[in-house]
Amino acid sequence: MYLLLVILNKEEYLEDILSVFLELGIEDAVTIDAESMKRSLAAQVPIFAGLRLDLGRRPFSKIILASSDEKDTAHNVVKLLKEVDIDLEVPGVSRIYTIKLESVYGLPEEIEEI
Repeated sequence: MYLLLVILNKEEYLEDILSVFLELGIEDAVTIDAESMKRSLAAQVPIFAGLRLDLGRRPFSKIILASSDEKDTAHNVVKLLKEVDIDLEVPGVSRIYTIKLESVYGLPEEIEEI
């Protein structure tokens, strides 16, 4: 089993990514609001205030965590999104990691159909 970790700087792509996850059979992804180290330091530590010049417009990112049995899930996500003109490999858009999991305990929450 693998952990797919996506750091998404372009939040407008979040729904598209989650839709692709569903298409690939991933139904238990979790999203987390995050702040970059640069932004945090610039805001809280006066000596790093100069970093504000380099921060751009995105104050926060989304972190998406999902598990998959397939090693190539990240590749498949990127490929499917490129088909709808979303390129996660453009600098500053996202970072995607695939991490091999040694063990996983528990089952995802089941969502009832309405």
